[in-house]
Amino acid sequence: MPLSAAFGEHGAVSVGIVLVGCFSLAMSVQSLLTGSLGLIPLNDLDRAALVESLGGMAVLTPGDRTLDEVQFSLMPLLLIAAGVSTLALGGSIALLRVRHQPLPAKSGFGVAAPWLWWLLPGGVELLHLLAFAAGLSGASSLLYSLSSLVLLVSLAGWLSGLLVLQSKSDRNLEPVAQSRLPASWPVLVGIGVFVAVFFTLNVQLYRGLLLPHGDSAMYEEHLWNLLHGKGFRSYLDQGLFLGEHIQVVHVLLTPIYAIFPSMLTLEFCETLTLASCSLPIFWLTRRASGSNWCATLLALSWLLYPPLQFLDIAIDLKTFRPISFGVPALLFAFDQYERRRYRTMLVLFVVALLSKEDYALILGPFGLWLAWDALCQRRRAAATCDDPQPTTSKLRASLPGLSLSVFAVAWLLLSTRVLIPWFRDGAELHYVAYFSRFGESPGEIVVNMLTKPGLLWDALATAGTASYVLTLLLPLALLPLVGFSRFLVGVPILGLLCLNELIQGDPMPWHHFHAPLLPLLFWAAAGGLGTLSRLKLDRLQERLRSVLQAGDAKLAAAAFSACLVAGAVVGIGPLSIQFWSPNSFYAWQKLYVPGPRAELFPKVLALIPPEARVASTDFVHPRFTHHERSYDYSNYPRRVANYEDRVPDDTDFIVIDTGHYYSEIKSLDQARELRTEPDKWEVLDTGTQGYFIVLKRRDGK
Repeated sequence: MPLSAAFGEHGAVSVGIVLVGCFSLAMSVQSLLTGSLGLIPLNDLDRAALVESLGGMAVLTPGDRTLDEVQFSLMPLLLIAAGVSTLALGGSIALLRVRHQPLPAKSGFGVAAPWLWWLLPGGVELLHLLAFAAGLSGASSLLYSLSSLVLLVSLAGWLSGLLVLQSKSDRNLEPVAQSRLPASWPVLVGIGVFVAVFFTLNVQLYRGLLLPHGDSAMYEEHLWNLLHGKGFRSYLDQGLFLGEHIQVVHVLLTPIYAIFPSMLTLEFCETLTLASCSLPIFWLTRRASGSNWCATLLALSWLLYPPLQFLDIAIDLKTFRPISFGVPALLFAFDQYERRRYRTMLVLFVVALLSKEDYALILGPFGLWLAWDALCQRRRAAATCDDPQPTTSKLRASLPGLSLSVFAVAWLLLSTRVLIPWFRDGAELHYVAYFSRFGESPGEIVVNMLTKPGLLWDALATAGTASYVLTLLLPLALLPLVGFSRFLVGVPILGLLCLNELIQGDPMPWHHFHAPLLPLLFWAAAGGLGTLSRLKLDRLQERLRSVLQAGDAKLAAAAFSACLVAGAVVGIGPLSIQFWSPNSFYAWQKLYVPGPRAELFPKVLALIPPEARVASTDFVHPRFTHHERSYDYSNYPRRVANYEDRVPDDTDFIVIDTGHYYSEIKSLDQARELRTEPDKWEVLDTGTQGYFIVLKRRDGK
């Protein structure tokens, strides 16, 4: 392919676009590094190191080490942008040659087209300077506050453009290829890489004593106690675990766990099942779009999607939650529905409900969607016949969907109003407190939401709501909105998530609450693909038709690129800035390399026999779940201690971790029992340099 052909119809202009784009991008990055980084998660120490590596000067204030002054030349950034451009251009042209793929006949700027995105941040920076010079301080501040978002959008758009260049450009979509593999090889490789990387991270967190027992390792204790005749519980729970949630799906792991009784067994199963969701996403997307290329990009987007990665490793390093197993159950169920395998679909719905009662909030609206979809199919079938289908036939077609909705509502009411309160001895659900502004009971909360629209509006119309919704949708380039009818299925649970006061306080999908929504978003995204190829364009101008060529490929590439960029900004995995930032809390050196605290802990474990009853602080608690009993040592009142500020009477040992960053006790004189009952406890010599305190109950006391 001649170089002139690669740059399209406007060769000289195309080269100019690349050069101006490099200048625009470099100017925007320089402005951010010398001012406010906005969305880009670099702390002042790392920013100073970056500036100095670029040959600039960074001055930190002596006390709090905040960045006081930054100066550096634009030239290093220009050279970096030019180098990246050269590699990207050369790689794109080489791939096109290897694949014997011609550029589109109306290619415009050819392989330089993606660099049009790089003009965007420079344009915003120029408008900011003009507004500042004109004295429009409000407009200037707004433009500057948007500069980091615009930069990220331009990078995602550029990556998307490079991907679209590699799609089949002489027709709308790459046709489906027949293969014996369950998905394209990039998807299968991506699944393997995800499992290998994130399971390794989970293992290192466990080895480094950074895995909490509460809401994570407690689920492993459920299985251990169940196998050893102690009931489906951990001694952290207020009674049996079913008083918290109707969440028993991890019991299905018992056969595997009986062979490999370890917390890491559960970690591996969760990571594997979450990664396997790429398979139904691939199938759903390929069916909707008719394109292996689109299906591959959306399936890989799943593995890059930051909210998914936070299900595997939450922001507070909780690495296992049974709610995660409902995610693949729903996605595989959606695929089974499209294959008309309804029995398998229903079994998978049951698995989802056993993952947590929250999934009923998905199945209820989904049943209504099924009924509506059945009526639409019936209407289309009737339109092709001389005699329309009778009304009774339409009702019969919608009955399965309506039945599913009724069952979902009934299950939700049974779980929250009968089963959970019964296991809690009549106490109210613990998560009612998340909606305290609406009332003190589920009934009161629902009534106030329905009858007080002003209160509901005030709770929803917040910056937190906007931030939360955009954090879920922007990494997918708003693609779920294209499959709008499917997206509506998730609106009820999305609204409840936005009303959750915990989320309003920290409006990011960093925990586990969003798990039931993720299958809906990707199901809607898969349904949205193929929409442009089905549009009737006969009455539109030919130029509009050319803009919409490969429309589905552009949408899929945009989602993939947006997920990649979003993961770099808000993620904590290996493709994120924070993972490699040495001064970040989530730096790999801090989280995934066991320190002296973890290396010394085996000395503590050797002091305590398996038949002992141990009370321990949260991050060492997972290492005692296989002992006779494993109690929580904290200031939180527990039922096993009669809700009093003490350990249970049958406690043999107390293990206090002083080295963890959440530890409140740092020395012997702070140990509660040595202050209140010094005659009952003796201090053991652990030889751990003060990282751990171990108390042993004196004989007969």
